[in-house]
Amino acid sequence: MDKQTQTQARGTGIAILGIYVADTAYLASRMPKIGETISGSGFSLGPGGKGSNQAVAAGRAGADVHFISKIGNDPFGKMALEIYEQTGVTAEIEVMDDMPSGAAFIFVNDETGDNAIIVYPGAAGTISIADVEKHRDVIEAANVFVTQLEQPAEAALKALQIARTAGVTTVFNPAPANPFDAACYGLTDYFVPNESEAAAIVGFEIETEQDARRAGEEFLKLGVKTALITLGEKGVYIHSPTLSRLIPAISNAPAIDTSGAGDAFIGGFATALSEGLEVEAAVQFGCATAGIAVTRRGTAPAMPTRDEIDALLRISEGRA
Repeated sequence: MDKQTQTQARGTGIAILGIYVADTAYLASRMPKIGETISGSGFSLGPGGKGSNQAVAAGRAGADVHFISKIGNDPFGKMALEIYEQTGVTAEIEVMDDMPSGAAFIFVNDETGDNAIIVYPGAAGTISIADVEKHRDVIEAANVFVTQLEQPAEAALKALQIARTAGVTTVFNPAPANPFDAACYGLTDYFVPNESEAAAIVGFEIETEQDARRAGEEFLKLGVKTALITLGEKGVYIHSPTLSRLIPAISNAPAIDTSGAGDAFIGGFATALSEGLEVEAAVQFGCATAGIAVTRRGTAPAMPTRDEIDALLRISEGRA
């Protein structure tokens, strides 16, 4: 039985381990210097956090997705539960009375859409190996498992071990660029850093396709099965033992806010994988998901619906 047939046989479930935070986003022409106050041009408050964003993206794209995390018993936590209900995400969530929900400061350049982010994980920062064990059945029942590094790295490692033992396809997004156990590489089917995260690991800048291929080869040497290096407006570079190519970005409008782009890509990519698509088609689906998200303000609220993704793919393929 090949990999695609195995995926279809398991069902269409995605399990995601990560954090939820409330995003506080500020639009301005630049970041203030220390001791300086400047005027901004906009503000928004909404649900965020890499794992949560990825779950919402997958839910809106039509996936059966379960999100494993912790939140506080507070208004920010209530916001999380509301968006999961709205987007069809099954919340495998512990609500804590003695810790607040996480929060993020997001600066968005109001001219370019580029961003800088500070994250406080709050309750989700206490996710432990024992917490992961509590959700072993959720991870084992999925056909795709996704995690990142906003929650403690040892929890990510344990979840990847559970997924690999159960034969679940694993997607590891090493973001933010925090230290993690090298054993994670060998447990990863799809390793998905952006160019800065990849550069931090391999020790050289990712500026060209050749750089991306060279970085991908380094990741394979570390034990990764396939590397997907996200390159912003250039697209996504795929490198595996049998494939090495750039999948161009897909968009139908200028980007105005890139803060949720990587999460949109991963949520869309995981959805396509869970439906049995091969890697190139799954990456294209993820690119279309991100291509729509960056044309809207915010992170989770910017994630597109399945109809929107399919429509953009038809346009990009000349089928509209």
